[in-house]
Order: sequence, then structure tokens, then C-alpha cells
Amino acid sequence: MSEVQKLYDMLKKVQEPKGYYFSENKKMVLDLIQGLIDNKNRYGYMCCPCRLASGDREKDKDIMCPCVYREADVKKYGSCYCNLYVSKEWNEGTIPHEYVPESRPPAF
Repeated sequence: MSEVQKLYDMLKKVQEPKGYYFSENKKMVLDLIQGLIDNKNRYGYMCCPCRLASGDREKDKDIMCPCVYREADVKKYGSCYCNLYVSKEWNEGTIPHEYVPESRPPAF
């Protein structure tokens, strides 16, 4: 089993009971998980693959996956910024798939 598949399985098991599901677009999800692994190898921690990390763990703590913005974004839009984590309704297509704007303050 690949490292990507192992992380996918582990995250799915941990996050689904909390109400966070992976997008139905499995290719995109696996690409994002590969990005998490790449960032862990690069920086030593899994920061959001959709944002630019500084390499400073303290400065990037808000974008370590799952980022601190995920809960509010999924609640408001049905998806996190990356579309990695989504609500059940988002996957079922019962809510619109809106663009999720960046929630991270520009000071970073």
C-alpha cells in the first residue's frame, strides 16, 4: 500500500466521525494528500498544500492540516479552501459548490 493510500485511510477513519468527508473527486484528494506528504518531507509538518508555507512551524500553525479555517469554511460553504474536506451535503450535491475564499489573513 502506498504512503498516500495509508494517509488517506487514516485521515478518513479519523475525520469522518467528526463530520468531515473527503471530496468525491478522489484523484484530486489523492493529489492533495501527496501535497501534504511533500510538505511534511519539506518542512517537517503537514501544512495545507493549497497555501504557501513559510517553513516556520509557529508561523504556519494555522495552516497545518486540518487548518484552523476548515471548520468555519465547511460550515459556511460545505468545503474547506482546498476542497479536501467537505460536508456530506456537499458530496451529495444538495448544496451548491461555491468558491471558498481564502480565510487566512493577508499578514501571513
